[in-house]
Amino acid sequence: MRAASERKAETKVRLEIRNARIADVRGIVGVVRRAYGDGQTYTSGQISGQINNFSAGCFVAVLDGQVVGYCATLQIAGEVALGPHTWDEITGNGFGARHDPTGDWLYGYEMVVDPEVRGARIGRRLYEERRALAEERDLTGIAFGGRMPGLSRLRRKAPDAQAYLDEVVTSKRHDPVIRFQLANGFQPIGLLPGYLPDDAASLGYAAHMVWRNPYVDRDQPVKMRVPRGVESVRLATCQLQARAVKSYEEFMQNVEYFVDVASSYEADFIVFPEMFTLQLLSFEPRELSPSEAIEALSRYTPRIRQALSDLAMRFNINIIGGSHPTRMEDGDIHNVAMVCLRDGSIHEQEKIHPTPDERYWWNVKGGDSIDVIPTDCGPIGVLICYDSEFPELARRLVDEGARIIFTPFCTDSRQGYLRVRYCCQARAIENQCFVVMSGNVGNLPNVHNMDIQYAQSCILTPCDFPFARDGIAAEASENVETLTVCDVNLADLAWARAEGSVRNLADRRFDLYRIEWEDPKKRRRSSSDNHPAPIGKPLPASG
Repeated sequence: MRAASERKAETKVRLEIRNARIADVRGIVGVVRRAYGDGQTYTSGQISGQINNFSAGCFVAVLDGQVVGYCATLQIAGEVALGPHTWDEITGNGFGARHDPTGDWLYGYEMVVDPEVRGARIGRRLYEERRALAEERDLTGIAFGGRMPGLSRLRRKAPDAQAYLDEVVTSKRHDPVIRFQLANGFQPIGLLPGYLPDDAASLGYAAHMVWRNPYVDRDQPVKMRVPRGVESVRLATCQLQARAVKSYEEFMQNVEYFVDVASSYEADFIVFPEMFTLQLLSFEPRELSPSEAIEALSRYTPRIRQALSDLAMRFNINIIGGSHPTRMEDGDIHNVAMVCLRDGSIHEQEKIHPTPDERYWWNVKGGDSIDVIPTDCGPIGVLICYDSEFPELARRLVDEGARIIFTPFCTDSRQGYLRVRYCCQARAIENQCFVVMSGNVGNLPNVHNMDIQYAQSCILTPCDFPFARDGIAAEASENVETLTVCDVNLADLAWARAEGSVRNLADRRFDLYRIEWEDPKKRRRSSSDNHPAPIGKPLPASG
């Protein structure tokens, strides 16, 4: 008979508290929906942003393989955490985008537990993880806005929120959320009016709760520093000659050549131009009409997707497959970038804004969503050509955690190229990220609307001390086929966002403006902190 210790060692762990991962996003959205109903949930992009922006501060509780609890935090300066604010302001509209690695306070802005497992002390365990993180990082303390769901049940027409909070603290009145937080060592330092305008149960108020780290004794706030580390990523942008080919095989041989060369330089990414697959129309026996051309190209879609994926795995490189016009299942024509990663996964990003020419000649329709793509080098985004001229798109990708944005483009004149180039440079500066451009050169005389091409592909950076003098890390010569390879340091972005000469992301005025994204599925985002729970099912905790 085996020893009892051996049998015990083989027992499967049922409950695990760990840092949240991108693979948990669907489960997190599910637990929020189970807690508050289908009408109130986060978008997957918001959850991705919370994790990508500060993965060390996001935790999940997993019971028997299912996510049953989630909490999210960010680091922020004490004057912000302890000053007046709203939930939207301090969380960057729910993306966790205001995380500041130089901040000396931990701010909790989400805590949700599956109603089916309440009573299993999931909330308390998640609070313990937060406390351990604050102690590990030598932070001054933890702050958050706590819901007061009992406030609206008072009979007075205009109840005194401060009096209500005082009565809860002195145990003269019961509020399940505040009592839970008091039991976990948090104390109120005041009220946050208008914190959650949609929280009818709390009348928009929140109790401003804090826990001070007993292992830190500070008379003055300390300024945390971001280490100037190295997180190197090697980027390759292919400036591809638009040439007539005799077959699909010849086209793919040309693509494979550049993938092979980029791989030999040990590049992590290679990006091809927009519409680079239109070379496949050059060996048609006659010039096709726009509708015929789309049908011909769509027939290649499965083969191209599989070929790029095979190349990514074979050459151990992530491939941003330019873009390829394709007829979708609903009959619409979209301009689609295939992103094939070296782990075998395949992602797609549709162009959101077709140009007037695309709409006129190809009847291209715009896509409906844009989100970051997780890679082994962190989250990335793709903005196809004209999309780079709409700053809202890049800002959404960066809020979700993107540090590199790839822009395949196709322009026929210097003026058109410069529109894309200047906008990409602006996106790099205002979002403190890297932007990688890749365009076609040459001509395709037998392909309608691809007569001539103009490009100068490049890798653009923010403009600050760690980066290239002119904000250009690398640049190809104009109108020649070439591969441009460059190393960038993602750690420089973290430093610039926290301690740079200007801090565009951190200095946004969330109290004045915001961008509202319409979820294609018409689902509203929700939070245990900024939306009321259904009556009869109060939160175990908030903040």
